[in-house]
Amino acid sequence: MRDASIVPVRTSREFSLYEIVPQTGEKVTRYVVSTPETRAICNDPMIVGVRYTEMLKEACVKAFISLKEHSPVQLVEEESVVLHLLRGGLNFGLREALQKSFGWNNHSSSFISAQRARKSDDPEEWHITEATYQKLYLPKRSTIFFGDVVATGTSLQFALERLLAQVESRGDELRNIIFFTIGGARSEEILKIVDKKCREIFPGYEHSVVLYFEGRFAVASAASQLRIKHTGTDLLRTNSALAPEFVESQYENPTYPLERCTIYDAGSRAFWLPDYLQDVRDYWQNTSELVKSGVDFEELLRERMPELDASRFGSVNLEQVVQDHLQKLAL
Repeated sequence: MRDASIVPVRTSREFSLYEIVPQTGEKVTRYVVSTPETRAICNDPMIVGVRYTEMLKEACVKAFISLKEHSPVQLVEEESVVLHLLRGGLNFGLREALQKSFGWNNHSSSFISAQRARKSDDPEEWHITEATYQKLYLPKRSTIFFGDVVATGTSLQFALERLLAQVESRGDELRNIIFFTIGGARSEEILKIVDKKCREIFPGYEHSVVLYFEGRFAVASAASQLRIKHTGTDLLRTNSALAPEFVESQYENPTYPLERCTIYDAGSRAFWLPDYLQDVRDYWQNTSELVKSGVDFEELLRERMPELDASRFGSVNLEQVVQDHLQKLAL
């Protein structure tokens, strides 16, 4: 989905804010936020566990500051609710980020579980398999803040449908929906649908905002010309609307643009490292097999991120790069 470009709103060493343009008629504002923390997370799969969640939270602090400075959204402490999508949404640390950004203490938290899985009869389709836990605490008028990693958007769509049904059934009102993601365009597609419903249901509804960290990433599909991929899961660097800082950061290490996915599994990356690390190792072991078949760095770079200039990396021994990376992942 490369129907748009990004224009700078604010740039600095600490964080940069870009807006995705043009707007397409729907009233969803789309931003790209770039920070040193999210560049590190998206480039280095060895940033895991508490370190990963703390860095993502710090990036959200910077995103909140930029949102308050440069967007029309009016932030009111007592109306603000952090919606936690279990479990990946916990990684964003939005409850604490709001406190650190603005000194707030009186904002609320709500929780919805939404675990997706592939359909057995069609592995390219997804459905919700676990959705038993729900605690929605909402004031009469709410601004909702939440975050998640989005590829297909199955969990996001489910959670927002649950939220709207709850608010409408109670006669309450939504004022704004603010969504943080490392993810793809499905995020805004779902929010456009929800935004339209909110404007029909709630007369005082104001804004829907998506903040993409580092870029709006393409999602691997059956049509993606990649030898190694997980369809409906992998967030790809190629064919994506990326922050210039993130593009430039790819040249820091030849492994960065070759990673199978920008984030891999966000839940296990924080909460169950054995599965997460095995997933990353499997990819690099498969890449090692490509090297044995004669694939070199330039060929693999052309496949995974052809937008880059291979000459800027100098002479890269892909076999050595892969083995060094696998050694780090074995720790």
